[in-house]
Amino acid sequence: MKMALEKELEAYKKKLPELKDHEGKFALVIGDAFIDVYGTYEDAMREGYKKCGLKPFLVKRVESQEQIQTITRLLTPHQCHTSP
Repeated sequence: MKMALEKELEAYKKKLPELKDHEGKFALVIGDAFIDVYGTYEDAMREGYKKCGLKPFLVKRVESQEQIQTITRLLTPHQCHTSP
Protein backbone atom coordinates (compact mmCIF):
# COMPACT_ATOMS: atom_id res chain seq x y z
CA MET A 1 0.00 0.00 0.00
CA LYS A 2 1.35 3.45 -0.93
CA MET A 3 1.74 6.18 1.66
CA ALA A 4 -0.24 9.40 1.37
CA LEU A 5 1.04 11.62 -1.46
CA GLU A 6 3.65 9.05 -2.52
CA LYS A 7 2.32 9.08 -6.09
CA GLU A 8 2.43 12.89 -6.14
CA LEU A 9 6.00 12.97 -4.80
CA GLU A 10 7.11 10.50 -7.48
CA ALA A 11 5.51 12.66 -10.19
CA TYR A 12 7.18 15.79 -8.76
CA LYS A 13 10.62 14.14 -8.66
CA LYS A 14 10.19 12.95 -12.24
CA LYS A 15 9.37 16.50 -13.41
CA LEU A 16 12.00 18.27 -11.25
CA PRO A 17 14.83 18.30 -13.86
CA GLU A 18 12.56 20.33 -16.16
CA LEU A 19 11.77 22.90 -13.45
CA LYS A 20 15.22 24.50 -13.10
CA ASP A 21 13.91 27.89 -14.28
CA HIS A 22 11.17 27.81 -11.63
CA GLU A 23 13.38 27.58 -8.53
CA GLY A 24 11.56 29.01 -5.49
CA LYS A 25 8.10 28.75 -7.06
CA PHE A 26 5.47 26.16 -6.11
CA ALA A 27 4.52 23.06 -8.07
CA LEU A 28 1.02 21.58 -7.97
CA VAL A 29 0.71 17.82 -8.46
CA ILE A 30 -2.55 15.88 -8.42
CA GLY A 31 -2.21 12.11 -8.43
CA ASP A 32 0.50 11.30 -10.95
CA ALA A 33 -0.22 14.47 -12.97
CA PHE A 34 2.00 17.53 -12.77
CA ILE A 35 -0.40 20.48 -13.12
CA ASP A 36 1.66 23.69 -13.17
CA VAL A 37 4.02 26.00 -11.27
CA TYR A 38 2.72 29.03 -9.34
CA GLY A 39 4.47 32.11 -8.02
CA THR A 40 3.13 31.73 -4.49
CA TYR A 41 2.16 28.92 -2.17
CA GLU A 42 -1.29 30.48 -1.78
CA ASP A 43 -1.91 30.51 -5.56
CA ALA A 44 -0.90 26.85 -5.85
CA MET A 45 -3.10 25.88 -2.89
CA ARG A 46 -6.05 27.85 -4.28
CA GLU A 47 -5.78 26.05 -7.62
CA GLY A 48 -5.39 22.68 -5.88
CA TYR A 49 -8.59 23.20 -3.87
CA LYS A 50 -10.37 24.49 -6.98
CA LYS A 51 -9.46 21.32 -8.90
CA CYS A 52 -9.66 18.75 -6.06
CA GLY A 53 -11.86 20.08 -3.30
CA LEU A 54 -10.85 18.15 -0.21
CA LYS A 55 -9.16 15.31 -2.08
CA PRO A 56 -5.37 15.04 -1.58
CA PHE A 57 -2.95 17.03 -3.73
CA LEU A 58 0.65 18.15 -3.36
CA VAL A 59 2.04 21.69 -3.36
CA LYS A 60 5.82 21.64 -3.16
CA ARG A 61 8.41 24.40 -3.39
CA VAL A 62 10.69 23.84 -6.38
CA GLU A 63 14.22 23.38 -5.04
CA SER A 64 17.10 21.82 -6.93
CA GLN A 65 18.62 20.96 -3.56
CA GLU A 66 15.97 20.09 -1.04
CA GLN A 67 16.30 21.52 2.45
CA ILE A 68 16.81 18.85 5.08
CA GLN A 69 14.70 19.35 8.15
CA THR A 70 15.68 17.82 11.44
CA ILE A 71 13.31 17.22 14.29
CA THR A 72 14.78 16.23 17.60
CA ARG A 73 12.97 15.17 20.69
CA LEU A 74 14.28 16.92 23.72
CA LEU A 75 11.50 15.67 25.98
CA THR A 76 11.49 12.37 27.75
CA PRO A 77 8.24 10.37 27.56
CA HIS A 78 7.12 11.42 31.07
CA GLN A 79 7.39 15.10 30.03
CA CYS A 80 4.91 14.71 27.18
CA HIS A 81 1.38 15.79 28.01
CA THR A 82 -1.12 13.64 26.16
CA SER A 83 -4.72 12.85 26.85
CA PRO A 84 -5.41 9.28 27.99
